[in-house]
Amino acid sequence: MIVPQFWAEGRIQERVAGKQVTVRRHGWSDDSPLAAQAHADQRTREAFERIASGEKLDRRERKLAYNGANGVPIREEIVERQGEAVVTRNSYGARCLNTPDVLFVDIDFEEPLRGSVFGFALVPALIAGVVGGWAAKTWLGGLIAGIVVFVVAWFIGQRKKRGEPSDNPSPEKRVAERIGRFMHQHPDWHLRIYRTPAGFRVLAMHDVFSPSDSTVADCFQLLGADKVYARMCRNQNCFRARVSAKPWRIGIGEPMRPRPGVWPVSPDKLPGRDAWIARYEKAAEGHAACQYLESVGNSARVHPSALAVQELHDERTRATSGLPLA
Repeated sequence: MIVPQFWAEGRIQERVAGKQVTVRRHGWSDDSPLAAQAHADQRTREAFERIASGEKLDRRERKLAYNGANGVPIREEIVERQGEAVVTRNSYGARCLNTPDVLFVDIDFEEPLRGSVFGFALVPALIAGVVGGWAAKTWLGGLIAGIVVFVVAWFIGQRKKRGEPSDNPSPEKRVAERIGRFMHQHPDWHLRIYRTPAGFRVLAMHDVFSPSDSTVADCFQLLGADKVYARMCRNQNCFRARVSAKPWRIGIGEPMRPRPGVWPVSPDKLPGRDAWIARYEKAAEGHAACQYLESVGNSARVHPSALAVQELHDERTRATSGLPLA
């Protein structure tokens, strides 16, 4: 169960060694609110007894939508279920596909050049000036070192700004080379490659995996997976892919309310939330979350679970629509 339907919170307040101790824990269930409450009460009692015996534990479990406390599932609104795959709405309103065993890998490009070329050149020049002055034991040496580095950095920055070729390969090429090296080491794998606004997305088609497997950790490392994404997969024991646009990329600057809006929200807040979602979904219709590029490896190997997730993913992301990415 990676995304439960019902949530509750348990609370115990008793005196221990003359001091009042209050412990709270969350519970969850796919069956009913009552089952969720029973689970919360059970977890609260277990935590209370451990704290009363002297164990150092947090007395209150934080309410987080995603990547929360170890052992707590994803706490997001369920939009749809397809077998074991669950589509949820994340904290900023986009839809996300969650699957317990079909491997997605997010590979983000390096940050683009930001700000002015002057700013790009100034930072390394200052560093070089300080180091050069210390090494030469004179301010003149530091000044000369700073000027030289500034001129070189300025030249590089101008080339980057104009889009001129440089000696370093583009981020796209570097990621593509990593994928190529990975496939050379794993010729029996079957991967589908997608372009995202910030990089590439890889979907493994030949088998299913546990997020805690060492094979997955090796895959993440070799492909250069986003470190935050890799940590979330381990913590939540699932793989995840955003399947609709980020709101700020499609002209929606106002955040979804209420904030932080951890699910479930109170009934009086639902009308405002629903109105925001309706506006968001209408704007998202004209955009794709990713674009399918190609398949590599042993295309004859296709796991049924991976195929089902791939079909759901491609439809929800509009991966073959040709729409602009967002």
